[in-house]
This record gives sequence, structure tokens and C-alpha cells, in this order.
Amino acid sequence: MQSPPPALLPLLRTPFQGEMLAWLYLHPQEETSLADIAARFGVSTATASREADRLVEAELVTERRHGNLRLLRANAIGRLAGPLTELFALTYGPIAVLGDLLLPIAGVEEARIYGSWAARYSGEHGGVPNDVDVLVVGSPDEDELYEAARKAERLLDREVNVHRVSSARWHEPGTDPFLTGIRSRPTVQLEAFERKHKG
Repeated sequence: MQSPPPALLPLLRTPFQGEMLAWLYLHPQEETSLADIAARFGVSTATASREADRLVEAELVTERRHGNLRLLRANAIGRLAGPLTELFALTYGPIAVLGDLLLPIAGVEEARIYGSWAARYSGEHGGVPNDVDVLVVGSPDEDELYEAARKAERLLDREVNVHRVSSARWHEPGTDPFLTGIRSRPTVQLEAFERKHKG
């Protein structure tokens, strides 16, 4: 699968670097297996392993072996921990946290980021977006969505706008100018990151 250039943070070689580092730095108390990271972000284990080698060598990430598992964690005590956490929250953070916050809510069928953040993630160049727009499909409780959005704002240090639509409305293309506009531009479907391996 060919990845778009990392328009969110052009300092990086690949989007996967940003995704992996955002996940680890925005979940600093968690160890995550290399296999889970590779599966979550759609790369081979070999690719994830090479990236992990570089990050461990640079002391940005720590690792622990547990049987055949290679467990990774952000180096939360390194001098760069604070600046890197902020950097990855502002760039790749939405993909690292929003799925886990929104998808477990009862009634949520799917969730997609749209707008300027999705455009950057998809390779369109421009500045760092000031907010994140999320479309939630289904019939979840609005208060629960609001709480999840506020938690995401604290983690990402920016506004998170959640727009809820029914499944019937989302699956009727052409009937709603707002949804037609969303469909015509890049969107990023969110997934919950289920960690199967714990140390």
C-alpha cells in the first residue's frame, strides 16, 4: 500500500513514523506490542521493526521483551518527552486517540475525520489545522459524544467538533449538501486500537 507524503509533519520520512510515535507518546503509560502497532497502522512487521530499532537507538522509545513479544513504550523520562508529546498531539494525535474515545460509545456505527486535518493526513499540504472535525454515524447519546470530544480536546490541545448523523442519512448519497461535501473530500475512518498482547 503506497502512503501519501507526510504533509502533517514533513520532517518525517513516512506517515507511519508519525502514527507510531503519536500512539506511543499519547499513551505513555502503556506498553504496546510491535505486532499490534504494525497491524493497527497497516504496515509489515518488518517495517515496524526497522522503525522501532531506530527509535530505540535514539532513546525516543523503550522496549522490553516478553517471550516472543517486543513491547514498546514512549521514553516518558527523556528530555524530549514533553516537546514530542505536544508535537505529535498537534499532528498525528487525532488518529491515535479519537477512535478509542468515540467507537466504544453505544450507538456509534462508524466515525470519520473530515475537513482540513483529513486533507493533511491524505497528503494535501498546508498549515497545521486549528481544530479537528469528526463525523459520527449512528445514534449515540449526545452527552457521551460531548464528554468524549472534551477528553480528546484535552489530549490534543485543540478544539474537536463532533457532528452526529443517522445511519440512514449517511447512506443516502446526494440527499444532503453537507454530507455530499464531506464525501467529495478526503476523510479518515477511525478505528479502535484493541491491544491483544499485554506484558
